[in-house]
Amino acid sequence: MKTVRTVTDLRAALAPARRAERSVGLVPTMGALHDGHLSLIRHARADCDVVVVSIFVNPKQFGAGEDLAGYPRDEKRDRALAESEGADLLFVPAVQEIYPTGFDTTVTVGELTEVLCGAPERRGAEHFAGVTTIVTKLFNIVQPHAAYFGQKDAQQGLVIRKLVRDLEIPVRVEICPTVREPDGLAMSSRNAYLDPDERARALALSRALDAGEARVAAGERSAGAVLAAARAELDAAGLEAEYLELRSAEDLSCAERVNGSTLLAVAARVGPARLIDNTILGGT
Repeated sequence: MKTVRTVTDLRAALAPARRAERSVGLVPTMGALHDGHLSLIRHARADCDVVVVSIFVNPKQFGAGEDLAGYPRDEKRDRALAESEGADLLFVPAVQEIYPTGFDTTVTVGELTEVLCGAPERRGAEHFAGVTTIVTKLFNIVQPHAAYFGQKDAQQGLVIRKLVRDLEIPVRVEICPTVREPDGLAMSSRNAYLDPDERARALALSRALDAGEARVAAGERSAGAVLAAARAELDAAGLEAEYLELRSAEDLSCAERVNGSTLLAVAARVGPARLIDNTILGGT
């Protein structure tokens, strides 16, 4: 595996693959790799001839008071993990490489970014503007055939798919299943912030989703009843949800009933960490 740090070097490294018409897969990350990221690399490795993993802690998707300075960084460890899963290229640009002096362009997506994590009282649509700007840059820099993201960030996945549709970007967006710890906690780089007590309380997020799923499996379809079952798990752990909502898994419109493909999404602060999780509920 080769590590490159500039756009020029990355394009040069990919040139032979392009001449040979080999397929390129991109796994965009902010580093602090865990098994969730590694599963994305494995998906890319299975699908594509060349796998590029990017590591860039994107300042434009952190709001005021968020954890940009303290976000976990360990390039040596990340490099070893990416190589162990068969990545061919590791792209680790500096902030100045991505946002040089005078950079003044923002790519935004509309309504999908204004709810859940993007609501004004939460991270705001500006967070997703940071995401869609860096993703657009990475797509232009790497020009992958496919890019791989995790279902844990369900809203992000929908936003990126809309970005690609609206701007006719020739990239196949693959959303891969959430990877969980054996006890159910969704894997996240921010789990490293949790002490043992906070780690135990954080399990209430996945238990809340399980409780909602159980109500639906028992035949319940009312949003109020499903959310009440989920909220009871958060209450039992002393967690206050930043949001706990049922929305369409297709367009994030509010869901009054579980009908077809419905997203049950939760966010909560546990100690210093802001955690999110979700599941897709079926039903007719």
